[in-house]
Amino acid sequence: MDVYAPQVWQPHERPTLPGSPSSPHHSFPRRVAFFVIGFIVAITGGLGNALVIVNLPYLQGSLGVFSAEIQWLPAAYVMTNVSMNLLLVKFRQQYGLRLFTELFLVLYALATVAHLFVHGLASAIFVRAAHGMSGAALTTLGLYYVLQAFPAQHRLKGVVLGIGFSQLATPMARLFSTNLMEIAEWRGLYFFELGMALLSLGCVLYLKLPPGDRYKVFEKMDFVTFSLFAPGVALLSAVLALGRTVWWFESRWLGLCLAGAIVLISAALLIEHNRKRPLINTRWLTTGNMTRLALSVLLIRIVQSEANGTVGFLQTLGLNNDQMQMLWIVVMAGAVSGMLVSAWTITPARIPFQLMFSLVVMAIGAYMDSRATNLTRPAEMYVSQFLLGFGGAFFIGPTFVSGFGAVVAAPNNLVSFAVMFSITQTLGSLLGSAIVGTFQVVREKYHSSLLTEHLTLLNPLVAARIQNGGATLGGVLGDPALRSAQGVASLGAAATREANILAYNDVFLMVTVVALLTLAWMLGRYLWSICVICPPNLFQGAQTGIAAVSLTNSESR
Repeated sequence: MDVYAPQVWQPHERPTLPGSPSSPHHSFPRRVAFFVIGFIVAITGGLGNALVIVNLPYLQGSLGVFSAEIQWLPAAYVMTNVSMNLLLVKFRQQYGLRLFTELFLVLYALATVAHLFVHGLASAIFVRAAHGMSGAALTTLGLYYVLQAFPAQHRLKGVVLGIGFSQLATPMARLFSTNLMEIAEWRGLYFFELGMALLSLGCVLYLKLPPGDRYKVFEKMDFVTFSLFAPGVALLSAVLALGRTVWWFESRWLGLCLAGAIVLISAALLIEHNRKRPLINTRWLTTGNMTRLALSVLLIRIVQSEANGTVGFLQTLGLNNDQMQMLWIVVMAGAVSGMLVSAWTITPARIPFQLMFSLVVMAIGAYMDSRATNLTRPAEMYVSQFLLGFGGAFFIGPTFVSGFGAVVAAPNNLVSFAVMFSITQTLGSLLGSAIVGTFQVVREKYHSSLLTEHLTLLNPLVAARIQNGGATLGGVLGDPALRSAQGVASLGAAATREANILAYNDVFLMVTVVALLTLAWMLGRYLWSICVICPPNLFQGAQTGIAAVSLTNSESR
């Protein structure tokens, strides 16, 4: 029997896309089981990277490395995670979902086990890269399981929830990762992750996805493109991840990596542009609709990086993760609420408005944070962080649906969309963190220069502050000169702290401006489409594809 021969499906069973599972009727208990397994798999895929990112300072101490060196861990994950989407889509299409499911979950578990035997930075980087390859498969796998839980008429809601679950990983990691570190230091994180990986493997072996069609899709030129694109993305990821730490203009190797990334990625795209059956459809990706979609997602990702600024701000005030637990509960509640409201309200016609609404919500939250002082504590940031968590989870589902609908209308572009979505999400997060972090450093230097130029001993207030700072150590230091030096150091530390607070306020205000400018651009484009272009819609191609899905679903019903 030819395994690549198209199967005969009932109308309601037909797979939506090549490589996706079929959609047979399920009983209610079976639908619930699919939903729970989809949640477990999606959380497992996102939690591994989140546990590392939120605990980088502790991992740095455990591994005994410098702050610049520890940044290679998240960079290594992104390097492989983004480029693997080039091959994973075709792997599902040619070898089937079941092999895809079991193989990559086993690889994920093995990579987690390898973490337990890591004793140095080099081996940790290698294991994180392996984790990025296997973790790239889990988000898609979780989405497929969640979709099986929904009947055809509510499939869009399933897409929003399946994609949104991965957004819960970071606040979830901040909630309990400290307790895991107390068990066995950094190995406690990986024991938990190994347990999640084995739980996911057991679940998918117990309840398998329905089969789909299989096709011979791999071509030799696919691997040529991958051999150019993957190292190019890796070099770009290294630049974005470490640029702020080693500083952009002070490390020669950053420029060499950026030049190499441009050459390699350009060569890969040039090959794809001239192929008859391209792996990456450059002509489709450069259409107006897809370009605007990618740009809007990148801008929103920069806005979402405000969360990194919030963590840095609170750490500047001397707070640790234990003192921010309630804040992360609030962020988690906001993310869950945003995901549920997005799923409840989504329709093809509402997608532009949902994206604009998420920008409004995040702009309000970021502006509220821009008035922080050294007396600000997590309790004063509950409302703003709830809004930011809500807006971040609210936008991810409609964004994916808008592009996914265009893929349904042209299934050959599935790989292209997967690469574009992965780049805008994963590399977009790195880009957002790099921009926010760099802007904070620049503004801190600016505010420090303004504050310190007025700190002179000729000012009686400054002299009194130095004297009081040294007097607190009078019982320890008997030498007046040493006490005076300590007073100067104490005043300098206070000035640095205030400069950082002002810099973070500038970051929050910058994020607000970016959100409002993005909102104005999207609103202007939408109004232009209504007034000048007919039929009107920023996501016209997306809605055409979604409408096709809806028509197919109605026929099956």
